[in-house]
Amino acid sequence: MFSQFMINAWEASTIVAVVAGVVGFFTVLRGSSFAAHALPNGAFAGAAGASLIGVNTILGLGVFSLFGAIGIASLGRRARHDVATALAIVVMLGLGSLFLSMTTEYAPEIFSLLFGEVLGVSSSELLPTAAIGAICIVAIIFLYRPLLLSSVMPDVAESRGIKGHRMELAFLLVVALVTTMAVPVVGTLLIFSLLISPAAAARSFTNTPLTAMGLSVVIALVTVWSAIALSYTSNLPIGFFVGAIGAVTYAISRGWAARRHGRRTSPVTRHRGSAVHALVEASD
Repeated sequence: MFSQFMINAWEASTIVAVVAGVVGFFTVLRGSSFAAHALPNGAFAGAAGASLIGVNTILGLGVFSLFGAIGIASLGRRARHDVATALAIVVMLGLGSLFLSMTTEYAPEIFSLLFGEVLGVSSSELLPTAAIGAICIVAIIFLYRPLLLSSVMPDVAESRGIKGHRMELAFLLVVALVTTMAVPVVGTLLIFSLLISPAAAARSFTNTPLTAMGLSVVIALVTVWSAIALSYTSNLPIGFFVGAIGAVTYAISRGWAARRHGRRTSPVTRHRGSAVHALVEASD
């Protein structure tokens, strides 16, 4: 379990889990789950286009991720970008279908991007993965307070000069970077699971933003580590365990929250109230 290729898998999945846990907190808080699903799946078309013209598939993946983020942020209305997201993913997947139909060569590396190649990560891929992951973390640290305020109280944020569309664009660009970093490792389907499940579960366990973010990272790490270990011992796909553990964790968190707090207030209301309180304290 600790041969060189497995060590690479542990390290790469750890990087992805940490970044997904941090960025996933804001993905769930801002209601951007659909965008987090659309960007990785739509960016798959970029890999197909890159393969068609003979360049690195990761380059195509990154370009389509960034253009998808810009398109969703630009076309979306205030606090609503579901229509723009749907149009973006339809256009990108349509282009992907076109690119694949224009090539006569079978490109397994393209299709592997759907489910990732955790056990196939080479040592040379670790540094770029870590570098992009570090950029994402630094971006979230830099954007933390305005992004949090615009997520929970957009009107107050606007009154303080924080433009909602700028925050939306900045955040979606971070999600695009996460896509570029994570898809080659865990695939388009699993990065969506890691962005959503741990953060959603963490929000049910705590109302404090920073605590929820830290707990999201812990849950994401436990998820990927457990998935790799179970996959190694059972010879079953890692993706199955990532999805199953994520679903079970979220179900447990919702049951725990319902039992402790009852139905008096919704989790969203409690979490947003705590986030606002934290911002007010920081501003005083």
